[in-house]
This record gives sequence, C-alpha cells and structure tokens, in this order.
Amino acid sequence: MRKGLPRLIGLLLVIMVTLSPLQAAESWPELKWDALIPKGWDPIKDFKGINLSRMQDGDPRAMEALDKLKQVWDNAPSEPSLNGRKIRIAGFALPLEGEGNKVTEFLIIPYFGACIHSPPPPANQIIHAKSSKPLSGIRMMEPIWTYGTLGLQRGNTQWGVSGYRLTVEKVEPR
Repeated sequence: MRKGLPRLIGLLLVIMVTLSPLQAAESWPELKWDALIPKGWDPIKDFKGINLSRMQDGDPRAMEALDKLKQVWDNAPSEPSLNGRKIRIAGFALPLEGEGNKVTEFLIIPYFGACIHSPPPPANQIIHAKSSKPLSGIRMMEPIWTYGTLGLQRGNTQWGVSGYRLTVEKVEPR
C-alpha cells in the first residue's frame, strides 16, 4: 500500500494544478458587452422615420438628430441585475487619471476608437474603472482584460457618460 502512496500524491498534485486555473476563471466570469444593455431598451425607437441619408452634414435637422441621439445615449439605462457582480471583461482602455506610466482610473470601451469619435457609445457601453493602486501597462486604446466588481454608478468624463463603475482587482493584456 505504501508503494502506491507516491503515485496517489502525484495524481492529487496534478489534479490540483489542473483545477487551479479553472477555478480562477470561474471566480471571474466573463461578461459580454451585450449583457450590459437591458433587454427591451431600443436606442433607435425615436429615430424611426428619419432618413439621415437625405440630409447634408450642415442640415439643421441632421444636427438636431445628432443632439437627440447623444441625449438618448447619455441616458442609456444600466442592467440592474449586474450590480455587485464579480466580472472580467475584454475591452479597450482610455486612461483618465494617473501619474507617469501608472493609471488609477480609466474607461473600458467595447471597440477600438470608441469615445474618441463623436458621438461616444451609449452610457451602458462605457465602464468607468477605478483601482485603489496604480496600474502599469494601461495605454490609450490598449486591448485589456479587466477584473473587478461592477456597480451601477453613472459618471461623466471628457470622453463620454459611463453607466457602470468597476472596482478593479487586476488588469491583464488581451
């Protein structure tokens, strides 16, 4: 019986090493961007019947439609069931606050170039991430994985209105 003990211990070690990454992934379930949009929210319902292709850029009706779109998107609702959930989400970084190469606040956005062009995405597609400790490796439009606890706190930044706040635990390159 003692001869089999080293094999049993070795097998247990292999199982523990194999399960450890699986358990880590399960404790940080991936959140897809679509899940941030409440079911039933229709951001274009107020724009049905408007044919923008028939308007010139300087047309006052086009400017009015753009202003209305920005107002609808800035007030986009958040999904209440996500409040307080531990998540990991893939996105692109927009640094907001920090010193030198270290960042403590940044936006997470779903696609490259969002927020830099006008209009920015709807508020429910912008996450304001805050870290209690300065983080390195977060550069403008850098693709990242961000891990943390999601909250329903809205925020207004130079790049757009965020519908969520993420208390950051860690960040990894994507």
